[in-house]
Amino acid sequence: MSTMEYQGSSVSLAFLGRPILSFRRNQVSSMEGNPDQDDFELFQKNVADRFLNLFTSSDGGGGAKDVDNLLSIAYLLLPENRTCFLSLILFSFVLFGSSEFNGSGFGSKVVIEETPYTRLCSTKNILTVNGKFPGPPLYVHKGETVIVDVINKGNDNMTIHWRGVRQPSSPWWDGPAYITQCPIKPGGRFRYKVIFSNEEGTLWWHAHAAMNAATVHGPIIVLPKLGTNYPFPKPYKEVPIVLGAWWKSDVMQVYQQAVRIREAPNVSDAITINGQPGDLYPCSKQGTFRLLVQQGKTYPLRIINAGMNDNLFFAIAQHNLTVVGIDASYTKPLTRDYIVLPPGVKFDNTTTTEILQYSSRYTPSSSPPFPYLPLFNDTAASVSFTGALRSLASEEHPAKVPLKVDIQLISTISVNTFPFQSINNSISQGFHGLAASMNNISFMNPTTDILQAYYNMTNVFDESFPSQPPLIFNFTADFLPQQLWTPTPGTKVKLLDYESSVELVLQGTNLVAGEDHPMHLHGLNFYVVGWGFGNFDKNKDPLQYNLIDPPLQNTALVPKNGWITIRFLADNPGVWFMHCHLERHLTWGMGTVFITKNGSSPGAQLLPPPADLPPC
Repeated sequence: MSTMEYQGSSVSLAFLGRPILSFRRNQVSSMEGNPDQDDFELFQKNVADRFLNLFTSSDGGGGAKDVDNLLSIAYLLLPENRTCFLSLILFSFVLFGSSEFNGSGFGSKVVIEETPYTRLCSTKNILTVNGKFPGPPLYVHKGETVIVDVINKGNDNMTIHWRGVRQPSSPWWDGPAYITQCPIKPGGRFRYKVIFSNEEGTLWWHAHAAMNAATVHGPIIVLPKLGTNYPFPKPYKEVPIVLGAWWKSDVMQVYQQAVRIREAPNVSDAITINGQPGDLYPCSKQGTFRLLVQQGKTYPLRIINAGMNDNLFFAIAQHNLTVVGIDASYTKPLTRDYIVLPPGVKFDNTTTTEILQYSSRYTPSSSPPFPYLPLFNDTAASVSFTGALRSLASEEHPAKVPLKVDIQLISTISVNTFPFQSINNSISQGFHGLAASMNNISFMNPTTDILQAYYNMTNVFDESFPSQPPLIFNFTADFLPQQLWTPTPGTKVKLLDYESSVELVLQGTNLVAGEDHPMHLHGLNFYVVGWGFGNFDKNKDPLQYNLIDPPLQNTALVPKNGWITIRFLADNPGVWFMHCHLERHLTWGMGTVFITKNGSSPGAQLLPPPADLPPC
């Protein structure tokens, strides 16, 4: 494939994937009203004024970006040798800042509404936040609180999840539908209180009901506290990079058809960079995102994977990338010629591009160089990156890994099948629809949200989520008997004592089809202390755990037919969802709920529900 005919280097993106599906790549138009476009030092000195100007202007300034799966901060250093340092914050969360947002806790109004957008030679209405796709960003400082009034003028139920924000003792504003709230119905509204605590870096926000996150998403940029600095050299300009997907069809129709026939949703028609398909797609060359840089300057790239079902490789031709953060937590610098951006399902090998162009005078080549990317199904290349991440573990940013374990859990994560049930409830002989599970339990949403049920002591869930797989077999064998394919449906949760230390082994299986699984935990960050291929060995594998400087994350990639071990402290009272961040696996039931009980002190108690919580 040829790249665009522009000066500079090209940036490419490819899916890790299975050849049974085929995805395309798009590019995203640059964010409007982004303070990163101003001199970074000036922005820091005048942050309060900038927030006011950006988020209280009547013209709706203060653009944002939509991000569904992974937000990373990347710092791009362009010295004489044109080396790029990328500070990546994977699985981060970016909040949408509207025209009335500011970073100091002022009120804001976010309107969910249908807006016409033209991509790939055709126009359709999509759900947007304040008319923006991707949605506007939220800029805050560490420890601040932001109020967001969400008004649903769309035709579908809506919630907003603030991905990677812990929401201390306040899961009421976390956002997953039927877990911590019932959806905001069309015509309804709900005020979210977004409480930032120890997060610092890049996160993102997105819809958490059906597939609306495909267009309703954006970044959250958590700056250091005023008077403190980044743990790396001061950057010149920040550049958000939002990676997403575009369907020419109506997204909700794609979703509803997949649910009806219990199959994977139709693949997207393009992958986007900052909302635009690249020049590899029809009617898209003019909108291709171009990044103009100056040689010798440092550019923080805040990279977010907002795709619904994609693992992405990302590279810049003739540049190296150095990761310095993941999930709003700093890491030791990790230099690579490509990075991996989960979540990701394995798709056919297709690519999208953007252009990196130097502002200095030089003789342009007839075609910009194309970067090296691993093959789409190169799992070894993926884990060589994710497995090399390490926490910064400095005095200012310590790694507080639980060394003593109170609760040990092992959970399989599997793709399964259910006997297909037709509209008249008759069973079609020989045909099975797809399902997914944790420990052979396919999670089913209740009719009211679990958090309200827990708070009001209403019986809508079962507290018996198993601590170990109910069926023991060779989980990663090439051929597994079909009688193992069918899970048990249920709404089963796991209760955790306050401040108990938890070790959880997530074991991938080869049932139906082995895949990579980006597993995301709401409300509780965790350390990835170990990983491997094949079946977890409880006697040998713990001897190789990294308990010194493992990365602190809220989403981690379980490799195909492999396992990871995570540890976390259950220090946040409330109801917290854990699930695969591949949208189809979430829809099929690959999830469970952890309920952290109250502690004894007043600050360790679940807060009461807000008065305007949407009814079920």
